Amino acid sequence: MMDFSDPPRRNATESVVPMINVVFLLLIFFLMTSSLTPPEPIEVAPPRASGEAAERRDAVLYVGADGTLAFDDARGEAALAAFAAVAGDTAQLRADGAAEAATVARVLKQLAAAGVPRVELVAVPQ
Repeated sequence: MMDFSDPPRRNATESVVPMINVVFLLLIFFLMTSSLTPPEPIEVAPPRASGEAAERRDAVLYVGADGTLAFDDARGEAALAAFAAVAGDTAQLRADGAAEAATVARVLKQLAAAGVPRVELVAVPQ
């Protein structure tokens, strides 16, 4: 005799594929909309000051604690010349808080001689 009854049913499990698709879409969305900033060429700890937060500019000249100048891949006087060429009307200078005031003053004087009319010194808010 043949048994023609329905086979026993298995429990239906939910598929995780739609959830994986959503997670990958969110990952792609966040990667596409985020802005990745390049690392600073030298480590600088700006001095602390009170006041408004400064806006971030594309061209920034860095002055290290030992007086090292850096702009993109250029170092020293080459960095100063390259920075002055692209600085525009307003330049942004990020000097380390431990840098000597004479060094910062010398850099400001060189930027003025190179034709940069205004320089903003970046400080960390307190």
